[in-house]
Amino acid sequence: MNLRRLSRILACCALAAPIPAAAAEAYPVKPVRMIVAVPPGSPADILARMVGPRLTEVLGQTVIIDNRPGANGNIAYEMAAHAVPDGYTFVMD
Repeated sequence: MNLRRLSRILACCALAAPIPAAAAEAYPVKPVRMIVAVPPGSPADILARMVGPRLTEVLGQTVIIDNRPGANGNIAYEMAAHAVPDGYTFVMD
């Protein structure tokens, strides 16, 4: 590979680099789902309900607390594993 060809490739890469950053949307643009792997009233649920409103303020989007107890947390983890991988669903145990 000669130097001229290498410089052209690097120039194309430099020009294309800002495109993904410009196309990215602000996060979050829809409600965030927090799946809690324990029943309502448990310490982790209380903590999630304390953190949820603060996250709503910080993120500017609603944080939905979704309790899914059972199977030693596997129900909640399975729901999170099958969720769309867009960063809007997370698990608290």
